[in-house]
Amino acid sequence: MKKIALTSLLTIVAASVAHAGVNVMDGNPLYMPKAGHFYSETALSSHSEHGKDWTLGEVFGYGINNNLALTVETSVSEIDAFDGYAWNDASFGLTARLFKKQGWVADIYGGYGVAPVWGDHRPFLDKDDTGYAWTAGVRAGYMTARWTVAGFFDFNYLGSESFNWDEEGRHALRAGVAGQFVIDANWNLVADATYTGWTDDGVKNAGSWEGKFGVNYNIDSTKYIGAYISAGLEHSTGDWEWADGVGYGVKFGIDF
Repeated sequence: MKKIALTSLLTIVAASVAHAGVNVMDGNPLYMPKAGHFYSETALSSHSEHGKDWTLGEVFGYGINNNLALTVETSVSEIDAFDGYAWNDASFGLTARLFKKQGWVADIYGGYGVAPVWGDHRPFLDKDDTGYAWTAGVRAGYMTARWTVAGFFDFNYLGSESFNWDEEGRHALRAGVAGQFVIDANWNLVADATYTGWTDDGVKNAGSWEGKFGVNYNIDSTKYIGAYISAGLEHSTGDWEWADGVGYGVKFGIDF
């Protein structure tokens, strides 16, 4: 299985379990829904190298209690003005808050996902193409009324079957930081950087950095809209190189 497909799946699973923190829906990287609350984050994104391709992503979550949240995530894409299409991925995750005191928080999280699911000229959960990923990680951060900083680390297993633990699978480690700066009651800035590295023979020297910067507008304490740009660095066998082009997109979040 191609490493690029596994990397895409890894990104999806990790994202689906990464939301957990303060209870105001404003793009905070440590957001956690209150007990009994649902939330939704819908994103429309593209890339400068593939301007005719658009991806619509959805993260939907529920606060089981104030310290435990369930998330599900999926995305679909159109290619070359609907000349092609795909159901890219589907995943779910759980995040548990172990510690919260005087602004400090600590979480553990885990998730499972599949990608690709189905698409143009691709069977549903194709046995020769679909990848499966398991994720387990920890995160800690500090929050004030003005700013938030968080860091995370997770371990990921990616294979050609849900419970295929043989040598065909791949192992990846991810680490990163994320933050938010509140300008006023309506506006805030967010940024994050994530490193992904592979630990298996043959891909140990492969890795990538991805950074994102965004601006959010708070409609009120339960709704926001945002705009984002992203860029990456890649390392396979030689020096670090900038990935071609930049990503961009918009997002709408709501807690209810």
